[in-house]
Amino acid sequence: MPTNYKILGQAAVATSATQVDLYTVPSATQAVVSSIVVANRDSAAATYRISCAVDGASIANAQYVAYDVTVGGSDSTVLTLGITLGDTDKIRVYASSTNLTFTAFGSEIS
Repeated sequence: MPTNYKILGQAAVATSATQVDLYTVPSATQAVVSSIVVANRDSAAATYRISCAVDGASIANAQYVAYDVTVGGSDSTVLTLGITLGDTDKIRVYASSTNLTFTAFGSEIS
């Protein structure tokens, strides 16, 4: 089973207070998310949420790994996670501002 180390997903939230998919595991693949970077491109603080959904299930409270966490203005937060995902699982992100960018790094095993 080959392992590919890569950027798994990137998202600049276009509409604040809207949940978007950051990464969906391809079919017949597993993934390990080693880290997620949240970058604030504005001088004002903002908050974010990150959730993991099995098989892309609808959002539920049990899925959150971060909820309304603050990232300072012109700052970034690096989350070292080690999240393991099966095929069609999703990582979703939410931001209180359109100035937050999310990047997921990790590996896909197929």
